[in-house]
Amino acid sequence: MPRRPAAVPARPAAGPRPAVLVLALSLGVTTLSLLQSLVVPSLGRIEDQLGISAGAAGWVLTANLLAAAVLTPVLGRLGDLRGERPVILGILAVVSLGTLLAVVTTSFPLLLLARVLQGASYGLFPLAMSVLRRELPDGRLSVAMSVVSSTLAVGGVAGLVATGLLTGDDGDYRHPFWIGLAVAVLALVLTARLLPARRVARSGRVDWWGAVVLGAGLVLLLLPLSQGPSWGWASPGTLGCLAAAAVVLAGWVLLQRRTRHPLVRPAMLADRRTVVPNLAGFMTGIALFAAFLAVLQYVQSPPEVTGYGFGVGVLEAAVVYLLPGGVAGILVAPVAGRVVGRFGAAPTLAVGALCGVAGFGVLAGLRAEPAWVIVAGVLTQLSVTIAYAALPALVVDAVDEAETGVANAVNSIARSVGQALGSTLAVTLIAGSLDPATGLPRAIAFTLVALVGAGASAVVVVVALAGLRADRRAGRRRRRDELAEVEQATAGAGEWSPVSGVR
Repeated sequence: MPRRPAAVPARPAAGPRPAVLVLALSLGVTTLSLLQSLVVPSLGRIEDQLGISAGAAGWVLTANLLAAAVLTPVLGRLGDLRGERPVILGILAVVSLGTLLAVVTTSFPLLLLARVLQGASYGLFPLAMSVLRRELPDGRLSVAMSVVSSTLAVGGVAGLVATGLLTGDDGDYRHPFWIGLAVAVLALVLTARLLPARRVARSGRVDWWGAVVLGAGLVLLLLPLSQGPSWGWASPGTLGCLAAAAVVLAGWVLLQRRTRHPLVRPAMLADRRTVVPNLAGFMTGIALFAAFLAVLQYVQSPPEVTGYGFGVGVLEAAVVYLLPGGVAGILVAPVAGRVVGRFGAAPTLAVGALCGVAGFGVLAGLRAEPAWVIVAGVLTQLSVTIAYAALPALVVDAVDEAETGVANAVNSIARSVGQALGSTLAVTLIAGSLDPATGLPRAIAFTLVALVGAGASAVVVVVALAGLRADRRAGRRRRRDELAEVEQATAGAGEWSPVSGVR
């Protein structure tokens, strides 16, 4: 159960009903995951309809990711200092505008602008966690955070399915954006009506210089990760960006140490309690996109040419092979929240990651039959859903309430970097194993991608168990210190003498 500092003032008695609040925030976070995933199956259609190259089409994903990397920590900090409600409403308005632009434009530069505006949606998740921590009692907090957080995974599947339904194999790539626009506008209306306005009595300011330097470092890191397959991993651009990212991010840490009101406290980044969810979020991001891309590519491969796959279209791939995992995630999310509240976030995270290891193992060795691929999709989706249910509790447990937004923003960045790396690894492994005779990947590529996902999930298991062990040690140490203080305080007064024999 997430701890709440003793100094946090009591919440106002009046407030929205928990279920209604969770619904409004879940719709906002669903907007984020929908807009993130619905363009993945449409990249080929974007390439054809706009007459651009595959490398240029990849910027539809990259522009969104880079905007998110720059904006997320700033928006999280603004929510901590100025209040979540105005920031959330502003984000949803910008995202709605960007999505409307994506619906109506047929210009590639304007589509990239739309994707940049949509990148602001990544700030919705950390702000939603801040609202829940402030508005809900402890007994409802774990389940609420799990339900809202799980929409990151479930909404991603919904985006893929929506793309399959509205685009199919030869439809207009803009059609799925109508779903994103409808959800964004509905979330905006519900948030305006249901989210209470609270006075914020927190001092400090936004560290704009720190935000600029962090944004530059993240752009330099994510740019080669997303464009590495087209640039070449040994190209001067890729190596130069990675080296520059290391220098800029190291400089950012030094800047934060010298800033009175830093964007992110360096001590928070180094705290073991925040390292665990951030590393787990990074690895979960790798597993998420490895699963999506591997399943989608594999089931659409023509078996008469490649000797594997099922030759299905985009619609069948999304509905038959990905939708069951999304439905399972919706059903499991509230249960996962209760498990987090009863047994703790770290054990729940470990169990979820074990599902990922099993799912990727099935995908690696038993993918010849459609039923086993569906099972693999369900297991990997459950793994991500359970991880996203547990991670906010770990983050909230590690920081003061005043830092909830920025701490969850850092965790969101960790997941985003993991997703970028996971998709890049999957694309690189698949593209690097093309059979010259067919122009399609060899079967070994999907085994390698599955092994990458299994390895990432296994790391999450290890990290969760290590964090659990450290927490238990810290708990025993605190209890010993408390007993020592009691004995020292009471022994001199003779109150300990009946037990200790000291007179």
